[in-house]
Amino acid sequence: MKTLSKENAEQVARHLAMAAQLIDEDPELAHQHALAASRRAGRVAVVRESVAITAYAMGDFALALRELRTYRRISGSDDQIALIVDSERGMGRPDRALEEARSVDRAALPTATRVALAIAMSGARLDRGETELALGELEIPELNPDLAFDWSPALFSARAAVLEDLGRGEEAAFWQERADVAAAALGHGDDEEMIVEDAYDDFAEEPVGIEIDEADHADADVDSAEPRNAEQESAEAEAEAEAEAEQSEDAERSE
Repeated sequence: MKTLSKENAEQVARHLAMAAQLIDEDPELAHQHALAASRRAGRVAVVRESVAITAYAMGDFALALRELRTYRRISGSDDQIALIVDSERGMGRPDRALEEARSVDRAALPTATRVALAIAMSGARLDRGETELALGELEIPELNPDLAFDWSPALFSARAAVLEDLGRGEEAAFWQERADVAAAALGHGDDEEMIVEDAYDDFAEEPVGIEIDEADHADADVDSAEPRNAEQESAEAEAEAEAEAEQSEDAERSE
């Protein structure tokens, strides 16, 4: 963006911001914003990346591939390799997808990219009917059920889906539960990593899909009251003791 004039850079930035904001709810409109940015700054890597991502979201995998390769050529980065692999899958070419995946040094990729690539490669194996190999692609060091990172829910869900295809329903349910709890835990904090083992225990005991009537709401209000700290409890105890002492003194006086 530094190569653009200030006015043009501001316009391009606005289009990119709108594309990012709209991509989940309206991919086509997001794509139009990305294209508008491309018309103003077609040689800027992040702009071509945005065009690729919005094209992928629309299901235009041929355009996504073209733009992703342009982005990789301009930027010299493999950080969108997983999207390239998935776009090849979208074109019905799982063999090409696996070739693309093997063309990069996975050890040199950022962790999140490496995890996304493992998920994409697992999908390509499924496309080829290689379910056991699909499970093997997900056997990576990041597959830790007791830690939650931004990429953990997708990784856990992918493993659950493959296990389901293999007829290993109990294991699939375990990993899907881990995925759900990891997503919930990550939604309540900004830490890059958090221990969520205790949260799993709470989740397992929590009823799911039960309608709540007014009585339940009342109980929930009681349960959701703010916990008292030690200072509050101590102050309340002292107040009660003083009240009892005053009552005793009053009783003695009346006698």
